[in-house]
Amino acid sequence: MTILQEFKEFAVRGNVMDLAVGVIIGGAFGKIVDSVVGDLVMPIVGSVVGKLDFSNLFVVLGTPPLGTVMTLDALKKAGVPVLAYGNFISVGVNFAILAFIIFIMVKQINRLKKTTPAPVSTPTPTAEEVLLLREIRDSLKK
Repeated sequence: MTILQEFKEFAVRGNVMDLAVGVIIGGAFGKIVDSVVGDLVMPIVGSVVGKLDFSNLFVVLGTPPLGTVMTLDALKKAGVPVLAYGNFISVGVNFAILAFIIFIMVKQINRLKKTTPAPVSTPTPTAEEVLLLREIRDSLKK
């Protein structure tokens, strides 16, 4: 068996294909969660805290060149080291929401798997007449 044939068998096996589908769906799901966090949750949290945009919360660790606008993007483009803790807050909230959603999904899947198994039907006892007829049949065969 050549390496190409072995690889083909490996690649088309069910587990590998399931993993590929999971990664693709996970990437799309991550974009949805990013949108929920960035477009729905963070504006609400920001309005409660008093800041509307956490991504612009940062501490400048170096000396910016003269004439540099004091925004995160401009400072990064100028090569000034910045501690962008607002971005970290956004990513942390994003992770917490994603983890909670995955927890709920796994919990629901486990709940669906716990369905009560069908009761094992016990065979009904054979009637005495049938047993007698079988004995007669067997004795006639001899």
